[in-house]
Amino acid sequence: MSDFFIPPVNTIGSGAVKQVGDKLKSLGAKKPLLVTDKGITAIGVTDQVVGYIKAAGLDVVVYDETVPNPTDKNVVDGLAVFQKSGTDSIVSLGGGSSHDCAKGIGILVGNGGNIRDYAGIDQLSKPMPPFVAINTTAGTASEMTRFAVITNTEIHVKMVMADWRVTPNFSINDPDLMIGMPPALTAATGMDALTHAVEAYVSIAANPITDACALMSIDLIAKYLRKAVARGTDIEAREQMAYAQFLAGMAFNSVGLGYVHAMAHQPGSFLNLPHGVCNAILLPHVCTFNLNAAIERFATIAEHLGVKTCCLSARDAAIAGIEAIKTLSADVAIPANLTVLGVKESDLQIMAENAQKDVCALTNPRTAKLEEIIGIYKNAL
Repeated sequence: MSDFFIPPVNTIGSGAVKQVGDKLKSLGAKKPLLVTDKGITAIGVTDQVVGYIKAAGLDVVVYDETVPNPTDKNVVDGLAVFQKSGTDSIVSLGGGSSHDCAKGIGILVGNGGNIRDYAGIDQLSKPMPPFVAINTTAGTASEMTRFAVITNTEIHVKMVMADWRVTPNFSINDPDLMIGMPPALTAATGMDALTHAVEAYVSIAANPITDACALMSIDLIAKYLRKAVARGTDIEAREQMAYAQFLAGMAFNSVGLGYVHAMAHQPGSFLNLPHGVCNAILLPHVCTFNLNAAIERFATIAEHLGVKTCCLSARDAAIAGIEAIKTLSADVAIPANLTVLGVKESDLQIMAENAQKDVCALTNPRTAKLEEIIGIYKNAL
């Protein structure tokens, strides 16, 4: 038996963001809280979206204090703004951090308590307020998933909340909002999307529907990520990467992820490192560890990455596919290893222990012992 999770309505294409006001009105919203970050505000996108909301006859309050790898404190602060200002709905604007922060706020608006109470799977009992998610990056797919990731500042661990009630009512992907993404962010978010697709495809819960989404996502990323990084104004590349990350989200939103994410969450929270970059660095190392558990699937991934596999054994094709991931990562200038990011060997024990407990590990195709996770981390240093 398989469950599939996705927002009821999802709009992708140039100019899609102009519909935000009408989407909110259809949900009965009158005064949304717009959750975003200072960077989005600085480049004028927040004011642009506020204008579209007001043009629909709605009031709006802005909370733009979201930080990378949003924290439980971030959520509490945003909740206070929601309650004090009398808002009745939520709009998230940005990448994964803004969406996750908004989800955390929405969880507490609907369910009360402490955000730490909801870590795990299906821990909510009540719905969130009306929620529209506007995406400005092509990677996390958080604008359409049932997942929220919030850092616990007390123990420096990323808490993963997975619940169908967390899924936004509407998602909006407008490539016009993605043109301003710098190359490094484009690369990191694009490799995050690739990680989603690969992990979903080899997940123990994979099924024909998620397989189709994951493989199409890999096709698009292989064709368009380099172009989007090289020339950010390439609107075709931006739009196709928006589709790619959305397809990857459709896949992992229903069948989970694996050790790449379980392990990447740890330096992300422990050292506040960028999520997409950590995923990109760890991806080939985890694929190598998982190889024997899914050789045929990794061989298929190789084909969709553009590897000529006709004369190769399944194992050799799978290995060539992992090399293709490394090449793509290098081509878009992802840092070579975790050492470059400041991770030290002394960090690995605690990170590995936390990775074993991460909910993303549940659907990995191969179970790892603690020393094996430490070994993967060492290979990535």
